[in-house]
Amino acid sequence: MGATVVLASHNAHKLEELRRILGPLIPGIELIGYDGPEPVEDGLSFEENALLKARAAAEHTGLPAIADDSGIAVDVLGGCPGIFSARWGGPARSDSANVELLLWQLSDVADDHRQAGFVCAAALVMPDGAQATRLGVWPGTVLRAPAGAGGFGYDPVFQPQGETRSAAELTPAEKDLLSHRTRAFSALAEEIRERVDGAESVAN
Repeated sequence: MGATVVLASHNAHKLEELRRILGPLIPGIELIGYDGPEPVEDGLSFEENALLKARAAAEHTGLPAIADDSGIAVDVLGGCPGIFSARWGGPARSDSANVELLLWQLSDVADDHRQAGFVCAAALVMPDGAQATRLGVWPGTVLRAPAGAGGFGYDPVFQPQGETRSAAELTPAEKDLLSHRTRAFSALAEEIRERVDGAESVAN
């Protein structure tokens, strides 16, 4: 029987995306969803918040757990919104409010100074407490207005480096090849294989 890893998220879309990304990289390891309690994300970095989520899922399920924490970091804003990306626009925590505030903050910033990056920290926590993190960054710039109906979050206002389209105008397959989440979890894949397969061998 193959090994199982739990994704520490209640987001079905994220589970589907990570299955696409990790499927070819960790063959024989099943990635399942999580329905347990979520911790307060009070870490001061993407890595800390990803570890908080993965640790909670590993403790609750007794299974190896992976998690991510991600957001957009704008150079001229000193790396903000950063870890506050999901709630940048206020308590409503809506994508539209977040994007609207960010565009207002950058309204007087020239095109040459709108550099930003999507950042993702991917974390693995084993039931014995062993852990690992990897960081992925997708560089680009912030557009002046939303473009595209795909994606979510800040995708409509993020133009990846080397692209003429926004992230929201890319197909899911194109985004999977380039995204910060792909970069982070691709870097973590070897660690997942070694630790999870090793734990499975010991258990058997």
